[in-house]
Amino acid sequence: MAKSKSLPLIAVEHDALPDSLGPVERHWAKANGFSGQRGRLLALPGEGGTISGYLFGMGKADDRPALLLGQAAAALEPGRYRLAGSFGDPSLAALALRLGAYRFDRYRKPRDPVAFDVVEGADAAEVSRLAEAAFLARDLINTPANDLGPDAFEKEIRAFCKRHKLEIKVIAGEELLKANFPMIHAVGRAAAEAPRLVEFTWGKAKDPKVTLVGKGVTFDTGGLDIKPSAGMLLMKKDMGGAANILGLAHAIIDAGLRLRLRVLIPIVENAISGPAFRPGDVLRARNGSTVEIGNTDAEGRLILGDALALADEESPELIVDMATLTGAARSALGPDLPPLYATDQELAQQLMTAGAVSDDPLWHMPLWAPYDAMIASKIADVNNAGASAFAGSITAALFLKRFVKQAKAWVHLDIYGWAPEARPGRPFGGTDQGIRAVYGYLKQRYR
Repeated sequence: MAKSKSLPLIAVEHDALPDSLGPVERHWAKANGFSGQRGRLLALPGEGGTISGYLFGMGKADDRPALLLGQAAAALEPGRYRLAGSFGDPSLAALALRLGAYRFDRYRKPRDPVAFDVVEGADAAEVSRLAEAAFLARDLINTPANDLGPDAFEKEIRAFCKRHKLEIKVIAGEELLKANFPMIHAVGRAAAEAPRLVEFTWGKAKDPKVTLVGKGVTFDTGGLDIKPSAGMLLMKKDMGGAANILGLAHAIIDAGLRLRLRVLIPIVENAISGPAFRPGDVLRARNGSTVEIGNTDAEGRLILGDALALADEESPELIVDMATLTGAARSALGPDLPPLYATDQELAQQLMTAGAVSDDPLWHMPLWAPYDAMIASKIADVNNAGASAFAGSITAALFLKRFVKQAKAWVHLDIYGWAPEARPGRPFGGTDQGIRAVYGYLKQRYR
């Protein structure tokens, strides 16, 4: 559609109707009690009963989510729009519009899109790569397990690698045992589709090594410690860590950051059948440590343990893992604020700062060493769950930390990967978390 046919979406500060409005539009706004209230969308009347544009309230500057304009994009009818008025940083505004207009239409009749003209002053390439990264993660998380089991997930990653012209390596089934990934194998061996470890790299070998690891549990029954139905309902999202790692990898590659990127994604379905691993089993991990199984529903940390051990072997400058790991993280911080654990305190602060700028919040949590006793085992080096109900997110992070010894720094994000309620820039459903925060930090460090 030509730019001349796009309707204006006019961003309005609190109590500051723009001078560009004509007398009829100003009267209409006042008659409808519109004064720029945060999140309010008001259609402007045109000739013959048409709509000539929209006003959108930005509210007060000190009480405004960075992606507030995403709320407008979610509420608009299909069509093309151009942003005007007072909207702050143009790139952030353009990104908010793109993220807010997202819809997952794979299983329903697609709706005509809500599209926007290029926002003047915005970094169009940056906006596109971050929107594409988020949509990649959202689409994968929203896809149910019957269409995204281990085989299909591998195909999606292969397609990703083909788009970016990358070589991919996959170790699957019994080959995992031969290659010394026993915990990945144990968690996934009961499923109809084989467990596997997917790996790809990008960048120049001489550049600083950054490794991303994502939990790829395509569905989690809980194993023999089976989840109740309510707890199992959203478990298609248990590969949300891997989905977000792929989105982050896309942003890094598309931006051409000066680093050597390695991505490791262990993929399993935690199913129940004769070969399922059991409570009380003792597994030997890739790094040689032994793990007593206190709960088969604490499976994500097992597959991550093997993958982190592999990542650690080449002593990278930074390892970042993402995982939909614990319900305790949601109890502590809710669905919108993922816990951040790091072995470098300054790095943790920089990640939080990058997330705050891009409305991708993280919250630094402690790797509190005394809590390591909570996952002690009387017969093995460690228990994967422990007996205590306290500090579940912290003890899970401490478990993972055991597999990182040589990397200069390690970051763990215990994400939720799901928006239970729509909010600006994040429609209901599978969502991106951690992508913009980590990318923003890496861009500053390795541009």
